[in-house]
Amino acid sequence: MNASPAPLPAPAPLPAAGVPDGRTVVRTLVSLKLRLLRNGLRRSRGRAALYVLGATFGLLFATGVALVLTVLHGHVEHGAAGDAGVVLAGALTLAWAAIPLFLFTSDESSDPTRLTMLPLRPGPLLRGSALAALLGPGPLISLVLLTGAALSGAHGTASAVAGAVGVPLAVLTVVTLSRAVAAGNARLLSSRRGKDFAVFGGLLFALLAQLANLGSQSVFGKASENGVDLDPLAPFAAVLRWVPPVGAVDAARTAGEGRWPLALLQLAATAALLALLLRWWRASLQQLMVTADASTVEVVRGVQRARRGPRFLPEGRTGAVMQRHLRYAWREPRAKAAVFTSIGMTLVICVLSIVQGWSTVYLVAMTGMFLGLQMLNLFGMDGSAFWMVAATLLTPADARDELRGRAYAVLSYAVPVTLVLALVLAAATGDWSGLPAAVGLAFALLGSGLAIGAVLSVLAPYTMPADNNPMRNAAPGQGGLVMLNSFGSMFGSAALAAPVLGYLVWALATDAVTWPLLLAGPLYGAAVAALGLRLAAGRLLERLPEILAKAVER
Repeated sequence: MNASPAPLPAPAPLPAAGVPDGRTVVRTLVSLKLRLLRNGLRRSRGRAALYVLGATFGLLFATGVALVLTVLHGHVEHGAAGDAGVVLAGALTLAWAAIPLFLFTSDESSDPTRLTMLPLRPGPLLRGSALAALLGPGPLISLVLLTGAALSGAHGTASAVAGAVGVPLAVLTVVTLSRAVAAGNARLLSSRRGKDFAVFGGLLFALLAQLANLGSQSVFGKASENGVDLDPLAPFAAVLRWVPPVGAVDAARTAGEGRWPLALLQLAATAALLALLLRWWRASLQQLMVTADASTVEVVRGVQRARRGPRFLPEGRTGAVMQRHLRYAWREPRAKAAVFTSIGMTLVICVLSIVQGWSTVYLVAMTGMFLGLQMLNLFGMDGSAFWMVAATLLTPADARDELRGRAYAVLSYAVPVTLVLALVLAAATGDWSGLPAAVGLAFALLGSGLAIGAVLSVLAPYTMPADNNPMRNAAPGQGGLVMLNSFGSMFGSAALAAPVLGYLVWALATDAVTWPLLLAGPLYGAAVAALGLRLAAGRLLERLPEILAKAVER
């Protein structure tokens, strides 16, 4: 009689292979942030020195601001020092919210999409990312500034207790706000459109900073007999102190005045905002971990659109080079940053001159110079892709067409921008009689910049960094070549345009006519540009090995 088979043992629960526990994830993310900081400093001694100097200067500046706010407390009337502290806390909160929009690609630890392939749960990932975000000089500088802001309105032991709770709570809130904004917009900020937004946002931020500087000068331009009058800050502080996390810093002043219920309300509002930000951050991380990246959708359709070139471009190699250069200028973050920075610098100076009352239509000449210098380091900007261009440069005619196409691409946006800005300056200043001479001088400088840029691109190219950070325009060790290109091109352009500039100075001094420059300036600029392109093309073929070595070096 056969015995019945023994029952099979119950299957053991499968271990969560590859899924680390929460504590391990937190420790790993914190150690990863420390490793990123350490490896970043090891890249070069110059970078390490700049990082240390920047962090030291930031801490010294924050300490100085905190000491000034503390000293002002008790030396100004009506609690104006407390109002200054509230405004400082509000500005710091705005800065933390805007940091990921402009510097997302420069901080590797702020991009959660780098962790999407790892088996991580949202909770441990959130805790580890929050602790890692608190490491570095930024949160420490914020802690010092917010401490000074709290001390500016403190009164007694009650303020110390409220400040001990409110200041760390405010620091944690602003850091969480920054990371929540980064996680919520990670797909956009890591894409090409996000990098474009960073370029435009940086220019807008520079313009707004100059406008704020003008506003502060107009408000605080007059000092009282006993010192700087801080009363204009009162209306802003009256609103900002009710906005979390600024309210957590202002809770020290409120508690010092004996209004504990109001201080508790300010702290509770900041705590509620922190909870909402953490919830948003967690939801964004969870969505990033389970949602596929759709950045490659319709790639074929996009390639087909890219193959159709505009009909107004010249025929042959010149038109093809012009189209390629324009596409690079629109899609490459560094190239786009260079173009719009040149335009933005001129706009900022023109706006300042109009507001301050010293504007002149001849400021448009700066536009011609800055945009003409977009011919600098043409081949270093191509990077490793330049080897394909080098392989097709076989004859002097190919070299001339290559440089001519790139010059035409620069002219295609430099000429209309210069004309529009010249009309705006003429309308703002009312100096329509000086418009022809100003346009002629601008085009003379534009042609001189094209000539100098083409020659320096062949004789003194430099290596561009491997990353797509538009804030970095050269690889380590290339500072000398960058300085040569930047300052040499500006002085060289001014020297080449000296005949046109000299005639303008003579005509203005002797009340002679200046309108002939409207014709002479563009003709002179075109002649100088043609000569510079011809000289550069003559050396391009023999310099190809050196240029290719600089272009592909990383």
